[in-house]
Amino acid sequence: MSKQPKTYGIIPARYASSRFPGKALADILGMPMFWHVFDRARQCRTIDTVVLATDDKRIYTVAEDLAVPVLMTDPDHRSGTDRILEAAEMLQVQDEDVVINIQGDEPLLVPDMLGELLQPFSDSATQVSTLAKNISEDESRNPNRVKVVTDNRGQALYFSRSPIPFDRQGSNPGYKGHIGIYAFRMNTLRLFQRLGPSYLEKLEYLEQLRLLENGIPIQVIMTHHDCQGVDTPADLKLVLKKLSKD
Repeated sequence: MSKQPKTYGIIPARYASSRFPGKALADILGMPMFWHVFDRARQCRTIDTVVLATDDKRIYTVAEDLAVPVLMTDPDHRSGTDRILEAAEMLQVQDEDVVINIQGDEPLLVPDMLGELLQPFSDSATQVSTLAKNISEDESRNPNRVKVVTDNRGQALYFSRSPIPFDRQGSNPGYKGHIGIYAFRMNTLRLFQRLGPSYLEKLEYLEQLRLLENGIPIQVIMTHHDCQGVDTPADLKLVLKKLSKD
């Protein structure tokens, strides 16, 4: 066992989006969406630093006006993980420290989820962690709801858009729905980028499979929380309704 490393929460916030351009700036109760994500992330007491990483001057300017720590990153990154790495390097994150990729379109993020994600890193052997929760058999059939199966230590065996494990006997084995928030040791985040997209990653369109194909274990933490991402204007209406009730 080792002491808890220094932790960084980085929120990637792009302007371009095929289904919802400019969603990072979408108004939610008078504040842009990225501010809600930032505000919730900084409530997690086990994160030392939370910053926004953007590729757009409009987002950068609004963040500065709202006193949200922000970094300008390359607009040509292929994925949010690449943007996270660039931001982490700008912050001079050390090899054994931990970086959390906090999705910028999760304005209902529960701060406790980030704390759960960081718990395994008190063990120096932990390189990557992510979250999952129990889901119904009906949910398991949705290819947009990614499933994960784990070993007896809670480490991921496989992620898939298909229902896994396959229920041959109709016994309802219990399905784990993946929640796409990740924490990486900085040295593993660098390795992830160097490896490049893998066969199964491209087949299932799930970048976490790159790690498993290269023998890098992912610790899966079970949670009772869930996320409500904003991919479309219709999703935003659901979030507004929820926040208005709260």
